[in-house]
Amino acid sequence: MTEEITLTGRAGAAPPERGWPPPVRDWLPLDLDGTDFDPVLAGLMREGPLTRIRLPFGEGWAWLATRYEDVKLVTNDPRFGRAEVARRQVTRLAPDFAPRPGSLAWADQPEHNRLRKPVAGAFTVSAMKRLRPRAQRILDELMDGVVRNGPPADLVERVLEPFPITVVSEVMGVPSADREQVHAWTRQIISTSGGAEAARAAKTGLYGWITTAVRSRAHSTDEDVYSLLGAAVSRGEISEEEAVGLAGPLQIGGEAVTHNCGQMLFLMLTRPELMERVRTRPEARGPVLDELLRHIPHRSTVGLARIALEDVEVGGHRITAGEPVYVSYLAANRDPAVFPDPDRIDPDRHPNPHLAFGNGPHYCTGAVLARLQTELLVGTLLDRLPALRLAVPPDQVPWRHKTMIRGPRALPVTW
Repeated sequence: MTEEITLTGRAGAAPPERGWPPPVRDWLPLDLDGTDFDPVLAGLMREGPLTRIRLPFGEGWAWLATRYEDVKLVTNDPRFGRAEVARRQVTRLAPDFAPRPGSLAWADQPEHNRLRKPVAGAFTVSAMKRLRPRAQRILDELMDGVVRNGPPADLVERVLEPFPITVVSEVMGVPSADREQVHAWTRQIISTSGGAEAARAAKTGLYGWITTAVRSRAHSTDEDVYSLLGAAVSRGEISEEEAVGLAGPLQIGGEAVTHNCGQMLFLMLTRPELMERVRTRPEARGPVLDELLRHIPHRSTVGLARIALEDVEVGGHRITAGEPVYVSYLAANRDPAVFPDPDRIDPDRHPNPHLAFGNGPHYCTGAVLARLQTELLVGTLLDRLPALRLAVPPDQVPWRHKTMIRGPRALPVTW
């Protein structure tokens, strides 16, 4: 029987003896405050390049790849597939597991391209250029309110939540009257509090709403995502079930911008030299934001698994057909072989081939939209509030717990 050792919460666990396979490590998500790197993941990286983990839900164990080159291999090699995961109870972080047909997350090629095609036009660079003026107006209106009401203000409540919600809702085609309810569902779905029952209830509500939205736009010529999906269904390109499964993760994905930007702004607000750099050199903000995207620990544990469809050698070891595999983009972004002095924020880091938006066919569909929102948020906040600073000591900023996406629960500031 394989020795099983719990690593939960231990940053400096001793590496296992040189044997194969490595022991199975229980990885329970920690409620971490601030932007500190998960000590459990740090320990797994030291044991790597391949370790075995067991997450709170699901069954069995899974391989974990943490080295940059191995993460890129697993995520871009057709010998590892997502579709098979949807038919199994693989060990996982999420309390509820109900994959839907049509979801890009569980599709392999060529199905992935077929499903992605109807919505691809909504997330192109040219589409984002058309969206930018409208997004800037939305943000300016929010900032007008912040300035009018004066300090102090909670940036999460006043800007970081409402701005991405509004922009993503416009891209998706969510009417104003429904946005708060849709946001409540998506917020619960990415939470691990409430357990499987709360997650199932939120998914039932959200996917029921999406079904109605897709049906009602079967003959629409608009360019929002729900209209594009309704039209694709009416043309017979995808089924209604696939359209609904495809839309859900796109709607939920808007939550990440709020929490990623919250972490990035917290780092700027607690590191004067970083804030000064971003504030005084607006023409060079892009590379700094990329470095912050590389650095921030944007999620708890890991995302979605893959299954080895045949025997594959990874990191000098064989993964056997049928075994589940996770990758950690957070770990890959701290690989010293690719990012010298990886724990340091280096605004001049070049090159910076980070994997914050993923890799391979499952590269984030909304990456261009997320970049647009991040650039606008950071730039507008610093330009409109040049004296922006925290209104409380850094250790009094509250952080989100029991969640799959890390970030500040509130960001109290003054100016």
